[in-house]
Amino acid sequence: MFQGFLLPETVVQEDGAGPELSIDPALGRPLRLTLGITRILEQQSLELSIWGSPDQANWGSLPLLAFPQKFYCGVYQMLLDLSAQPEIRHLQARWKVARWGHSTHKPLFGLYVFAEETDARALARTA
Repeated sequence: MFQGFLLPETVVQEDGAGPELSIDPALGRPLRLTLGITRILEQQSLELSIWGSPDQANWGSLPLLAFPQKFYCGVYQMLLDLSAQPEIRHLQARWKVARWGHSTHKPLFGLYVFAEETDARALARTA
């Protein structure tokens, strides 16, 4: 059963991208993606998207999946069904952070993103 971190627990203060993760053992299978936000300041937001590539060069123009914008600590899960895209061999997490209000400090988030293979029944329960 495939599992791995798209982004190990990290502190971020600006937009960025995580390392590329090979998903060869789970080609074309559904994955459960877990976003954990372990640290956050008030008046800021996080947008996290998951991108896919067949060759680590072409990442396309749109993400495979995007989590809804987040403002609070917590653990959030989404399912990514790759059965219609069996050519996707690599995933990458990308994020955008924003801060508003009167603060002059940069945004600050502690977060991680974990991917694990799941079965088709999990997808059916969410449909």
